[in-house]
Formats: sequence, C-alpha cells, structure tokens
Amino acid sequence: MKFLIDAHLPPILREVFRQLGHDAIHTLDLPDRNFSRDGLLNEISVVEERVVVTKDTDFYYSHILQKRPWKLVLVRTGNLGLKETKRMFENHLPAIEQALESCSLVELDQKSVLIGIRFDASDEAI
Repeated sequence: MKFLIDAHLPPILREVFRQLGHDAIHTLDLPDRNFSRDGLLNEISVVEERVVVTKDTDFYYSHILQKRPWKLVLVRTGNLGLKETKRMFENHLPAIEQALESCSLVELDQKSVLIGIRFDASDEAI
C-alpha cells in the first residue's frame, strides 16, 4: 500500500509504514515540503493511489463530498508525543491495512480503528 503522511504528523511515521513493507512519503518529501496545499495532496493521492494520513479534518470533508483524497486515515487524537504517536501506529497499522482493503475512510484514535466509509462499485457511499 502507498501512503502520504501530512505535515500535522511526524516524519518518523514514514519508517513505521516502510518497516511493514509500505511505500510511504511525508509532505517534507514534496517540493513545497510542509507548505504543500491540500489540493496537491489530493491530486497525488488520486493519481498515485496513496492513502492520505492526516489530522486535518478538511480532508475528511473533501473525501465525503468529492471522494478526494483517494483513501484517508483520519487521526482523531489530541497532541501526542512522538513516542505515543509512533506506538499508536505500530499497534494499529495491521487493522488500518485490513480496513483499507474494503473502505476508503478509516478513523484512528489511541485505542481503536473505526471504519468510516465503504464505496460500492457505483461509487455510492454505503
């Protein structure tokens, strides 16, 4: 699976995803780095079929209304330290992977992975 980690999350998460065999980039890897606009992240997500991982609820609304980004992991936590954030992803990444097999929106908090939206073949939310 391919992931695009937004500026609101630490770049160390790239390594968490990569250690489990995923292709992961952070906004710091893009030409405009953490100043990359949401529209660009959505475009990259759709063209490269990357899952956007973010805390930014703007992506939630654009996903619901426009199906952009392609797939989304919305992190619903307050400010966590680096160790806690890394541990949360290490613990939940297998469940996130499984949920993204059939869903386009997954919400994550410290204790759980919630499946938000599943689109059927006609792209209607069900």
